[in-house]
Amino acid sequence: MWMIRMRRVMTANADSPMIRLFTALEIPDEVAEKLIPLQRGINGARWIERPDFHITLRFIGDVAENVADDIDEALAEIPVEPFEVELEGIGEFGGKRPHTLWAGVKPSEPLHILQGRHESAMRRAGIKPETRNFTPHVTIARLGRVETAEVYSFIRAHSPFSAPVFTVEHFTLFSAKGATGGGPYVIEQRYPDFSWAEED
Repeated sequence: MWMIRMRRVMTANADSPMIRLFTALEIPDEVAEKLIPLQRGINGARWIERPDFHITLRFIGDVAENVADDIDEALAEIPVEPFEVELEGIGEFGGKRPHTLWAGVKPSEPLHILQGRHESAMRRAGIKPETRNFTPHVTIARLGRVETAEVYSFIRAHSPFSAPVFTVEHFTLFSAKGATGGGPYVIEQRYPDFSWAEED
């Protein structure tokens, strides 16, 4: 089995192990250095650890090991042409009851094309279509019982926000905790896979 580090969770109605997966872009250090100083000032917020910063391309969910192999094969076929990504703006999900604080991603046609290729790959692997719109972002905090006014005050205080442009040359398959879906996340594979070249 190629994914030797994967976390397995037992489903309530099955004996076979399941793996919770998602694909994403990793965040380089120079961008993370702009995000970390934001992580203060909201009582009760659960700030995301630096290693878990990412831009989700496709949440896959809990899958059986044999399906994970099919997913790996489908992802390996996705071409990746280098393109630039830039973070822009601070916002929240949840509206009147915000539950997630994020840094946005500047509109990018290459990014949307790559995400579309992920969606197509997942359908080839037998994964149900994603029904939610693609809203690229980097989660910087989970918000439990926090004051809504405090969240919007935070957003105003840190706007406008921007970070250095970075170049994307690969994407990553991560595994997550089965019970909660949270971090720390584990890097399972990067695509394209150049590990063979490093061994030469």
